[in-house]
Amino acid sequence: MAITFYDLCGKDGARFSPYGWRTRMALAHKGLDYDLELVKFTEKEKVAFSGQKLVPVIRYGETVVADSFAIACFLEDAFPDKPSLFGSPEVGTAGRGMAKVINGFVDRMVQPLIAPLIVADVFDCVDETCREYFRTSREQRFGMTLAEFQSKRDEKVAAFRTALEPIRLVVKDQPFIGGTAPTYADYILFGSMQWARLTSTFQLVEGDDPIHAWFERVLDSNGGIARQEPIVAKAA
Repeated sequence: MAITFYDLCGKDGARFSPYGWRTRMALAHKGLDYDLELVKFTEKEKVAFSGQKLVPVIRYGETVVADSFAIACFLEDAFPDKPSLFGSPEVGTAGRGMAKVINGFVDRMVQPLIAPLIVADVFDCVDETCREYFRTSREQRFGMTLAEFQSKRDEKVAAFRTALEPIRLVVKDQPFIGGTAPTYADYILFGSMQWARLTSTFQLVEGDDPIHAWFERVLDSNGGIARQEPIVAKAA
């Protein structure tokens, strides 16, 4: 029985969704094959069967799971013989709980600080058929144009870098958030930073930041699938 993974795509099939990358890395970590269904921003009907409009979504037999964290939990429970996403089996629910804390932290405190740094660049990576929808929906949400929302990002980036201090304190002393090897806790923040890496040339963190070194290590994990993904960002 095959897994079908519904993932967001931009122009030329580019896959840069931060939440899609969480699931993509989780599947790679587990060593699971899947059938891929690409979903453009305006193709919400493709995932209507899931009872909502957002990706990522996976289907496994009769089971349908939406939301990246719920997907990670499902994969962990459905494939217990595969490498754990939440640490060693001895950690049990504690590892899952700690990953949930990271998930909430990134969703509420980090992801909103990345958007003003790259959203106008992301627009250039969206399929042409979806650009009007992307621009209109985001400008309604932000209450301003994409260019205005992304303005003064050289000043705004300081708040983003400061928000990462709890993670920085961890990865300056160990290779990954999860310890000596990456876990789903790493893939949560990684997904957001991979979103920026693929769609924008703007530098989120300095080269000597422990976060930068951590990000490079996650890029090389799981056979380097994340590093191999084509960068869509326009050259500066």
